[in-house]
Amino acid sequence: MSTSELTKKMQKRIEQLRVAASDETFHKAEVQTYDELSHNLREERKKKRPQARLGGLTGVVTTDLDNVSSNVKFKDVGTVQHIGNGVATLSGLPHVRTDGLVEFSTGVRGLVLNLDHNHLDVILLGADEGISGGDLATSTGERLRIPVGPRLIGRVVTPLGDPLDGGGQVTASDFWVLERNPPGIVQREPVHESLQTGIKIIDALLPIGKGQRELIVGDRQTGKTAVAVDAILAQRDEDVNCVYVAIGQKKSTTLSVIETLQAEGAMKYTTVVVASPDDPPALRYLAPYAGCTIAEYMLKMGRDVLIVYDDLSKHADAYRELSLLLRRPPGREAYPGDIFYLHSRLLERACKVKNGASITALPIVTTQRGNISAYIPTNLISITDGQIVLDADQFNRGIKPAVDVGKSVSRVGGAAQTRVMRTLSGDLRLRLAQFEEVARFARFGTDVDPETRRQIETGQRLQAILMQNLHQPLSLGMQIVSLFAAVNGSLNDVALDDIPSYEAAMHEFVDHHAPAIEIEINQTGEMTDNLKSDMIAVLQEFHAYWLRKKPVA
Repeated sequence: MSTSELTKKMQKRIEQLRVAASDETFHKAEVQTYDELSHNLREERKKKRPQARLGGLTGVVTTDLDNVSSNVKFKDVGTVQHIGNGVATLSGLPHVRTDGLVEFSTGVRGLVLNLDHNHLDVILLGADEGISGGDLATSTGERLRIPVGPRLIGRVVTPLGDPLDGGGQVTASDFWVLERNPPGIVQREPVHESLQTGIKIIDALLPIGKGQRELIVGDRQTGKTAVAVDAILAQRDEDVNCVYVAIGQKKSTTLSVIETLQAEGAMKYTTVVVASPDDPPALRYLAPYAGCTIAEYMLKMGRDVLIVYDDLSKHADAYRELSLLLRRPPGREAYPGDIFYLHSRLLERACKVKNGASITALPIVTTQRGNISAYIPTNLISITDGQIVLDADQFNRGIKPAVDVGKSVSRVGGAAQTRVMRTLSGDLRLRLAQFEEVARFARFGTDVDPETRRQIETGQRLQAILMQNLHQPLSLGMQIVSLFAAVNGSLNDVALDDIPSYEAAMHEFVDHHAPAIEIEINQTGEMTDNLKSDMIAVLQEFHAYWLRKKPVA
């Protein structure tokens, strides 16, 4: 076969492969064949060309042509069939997978959530303006990743890692996918180390350990966010990083939380992830997973992390909205069948691992008229390691934090409590429960015997000493001082209305006259005999001082 015939045959084969390249059945073997034939054709041209007689412009053009390589490039391309409400239906894209990223002509990305035989459903990670039916969408071949690293501490970001605080672009140490497998059982260890929230009633009766998942339950406007924010403020000197995830919260509420964290100096160790109500539902759905991924990077760096999800009711609502738009079969209360898995795979990532680091989760859920047996609250109660139930009636009576001790529980219990707190709070829950029981009868105006009256008065004083002002978390030492005074009868001759001022003055007195008490308790978490005698002496001295200085009505 002559050289010209071989060349014609090669060219014909190349043209056939060019046509095949547009077909979705085109594969790597044909690409390799095409590259080999192109190379052979260039070599034949070189042999055929009289190199010696080429010069000037012809030589330059010929040399450039010899150096040009031909490559076949192909992409998965789909067509927009329907779009609206943050959801798009596409055809094509045969090689895309669930959780894969798709890019539209406007530059907006989407996340694949449903795969069907003839179409796929995508949730948009941005605005759908400018995208219409018939537009092309291409697969990026990647999964959604967000920036992580120590530079995110102190920043306010979106679930995609974009800054919202005007502090410039986030400097990332790495980019991690949002859906990650939680540590296995072998990598974990039991929860045994206390995480101080600075709230007396929680640290005494519902102790939270590092690595625990404690649910905060309550109606609207009962102080759920305040409890979580106070727990973040209490980590100021505890070497614990914090992540606050706002899911569908009003912008004014989120801004108020951020301002509180900044005013109290808590932003130095806190990252805030915000998905506002006017964001696409996809961002509200992804927000808690983004916050958890940021926390997991800190966990990998050997840090203890406290993460707050505020709140998972709105997260479930966003997922229900997406699922109904994606035509998934609705179940109880119109939620999809995998709503339990939605939260279980998120909260399972909170744990304590064997290198000593931990992620402690405080998810928040909103109830309707105190109904904790609703679908989402019962799901979360079954997933978490306990719940703090806030009562609207107590809140309206001015008892804050309005913790319902009877319905609240910590399944970790004393294992995550310091020894000194465990000693003092042993019978505190029983006393409060008995007080609530006998107080119900007293409300009916029935006559009670002196012993019962004394029990009610003691319970009222315990309830009063456990009340706490907003955003004023206490150190372990000051909590112990207050509880020690209550348990040992120092409040018996103090009027109920005077207990808040009595406690504030007592803390100031101890801080000035016996600061070693607070320091020793904070450092050791123990109540030695010497410390106990010192505390009794100081409290007796203060009580005498209070009676002398107390203004006469």
